[in-house]
Amino acid sequence: MPKIVFIGAGSTVFAKNLLGDILHFPELAESTLTLFDIDSDRLRTSEIVARKVAEALGARPIIETTTDRRAALDGADYALCMIQVAGYKPGTVLDFEIPRRYGLRATIADTLGVGGIMRALRTIPVLLAMCRDMEEVCPQVTLLNYVNPMAMNTWAISRASRIRTVGLCHSVQGTAMQLAADIGVPYEEISYLCAGINHLAFYLRFERDGQDLYPLLHQVIEEGRVPDWNRVRYEMLRRLGYFVTESSEHFAEYVPWFIKRDRPDLIARFNIPLDEYLRRCEVQIADWEAMRADFEDPAAALRVVPSHEYGAKIIHSLETGVPRVIYGNVMNDGLIDNLPRECCVEVPCLVDKNGVQPTRIGALPPQLAALMQTNVNVQALTVEAALTGRREHIYHAAMLDPHTAAELDLEQVWALVDELIAAHGEWLPAYT
Repeated sequence: MPKIVFIGAGSTVFAKNLLGDILHFPELAESTLTLFDIDSDRLRTSEIVARKVAEALGARPIIETTTDRRAALDGADYALCMIQVAGYKPGTVLDFEIPRRYGLRATIADTLGVGGIMRALRTIPVLLAMCRDMEEVCPQVTLLNYVNPMAMNTWAISRASRIRTVGLCHSVQGTAMQLAADIGVPYEEISYLCAGINHLAFYLRFERDGQDLYPLLHQVIEEGRVPDWNRVRYEMLRRLGYFVTESSEHFAEYVPWFIKRDRPDLIARFNIPLDEYLRRCEVQIADWEAMRADFEDPAAALRVVPSHEYGAKIIHSLETGVPRVIYGNVMNDGLIDNLPRECCVEVPCLVDKNGVQPTRIGALPPQLAALMQTNVNVQALTVEAALTGRREHIYHAAMLDPHTAAELDLEQVWALVDELIAAHGEWLPAYT
């Protein structure tokens, strides 16, 4: 039975979903599940949840916990990473509050923009330290990374480490389910081909029984049925001809067209939820103690349902040879012709006993590749800063970020970066 390590297992709700997915498979039901976190209190709750999940599914895994990362990884076959360096406070709060003083607003701030840049710079060193441990104590491990900014993190790991890794997100399958509901077609009857970069991939084909379903998506616009929370993406469908995977609130901050300080009419027209991630975090924090009490209550039953995450399916396919297609974030080694060869792309991957095998896509429609390149520029410079410690590349990344460049002049960009680096202090020692 494999040893599966949860890095950041104190993310209890997400860990619960992945645990349930793993233990649903009879072939994995007696695996060794090692839960690691630096927060012993959260780890204790996650252990209780793990045992409840196993009981609910009639599984008999070995469940162990530790706050020692190296001990957790020793002999691991798989590692699921779900950490957040610097946490909601101060990390995420700084990424919102300091740019706001410059008139630069965000919705999620975990993938691109100055928030995504800072999140990458404080996360990549931790991931690489983790990979160095893996190279010594479990060199054959497969690292399944769920940590944002996905493309930058995966890119940095692939450049600086020998560890096999694939970055995982749920936006491809999740958006496909949303679109199925919008057009009234059962999700199980839809087939699609999607490719691009994480959070900026597009459905190149979206079909049922070989019939193109894009006309039905355009019909949603024509009939005025666009969901209020999805106005940005349907606008981009109208402009680009293809539908993007990540949510409207995410997409709005990857481009220069929607969030403008002197255009409140745009914010209202496209229903853009500024500071959305802060709101979500505050709700989760407010609900946590009640949720935790429920998790820890011996009398409270735990409902376990399969999620649509790829992690457990990948492990099952690698262990059993059952072939599956998942969407993974991997290096663009000849996969997409009109994106840089060294960047990180999101493409369909076959998974079986032979490993995670990315699919060659060829050339993307030129307007899609051009849009992605604006984001790849930021990713490349941020990764360069993280791997070389050269502070100037942080400024370069910020000045080339589409949303930042649309709102700030160069003096403001430099001042903002200086302030963010200073505020992050202990998490960015290479630059301070």
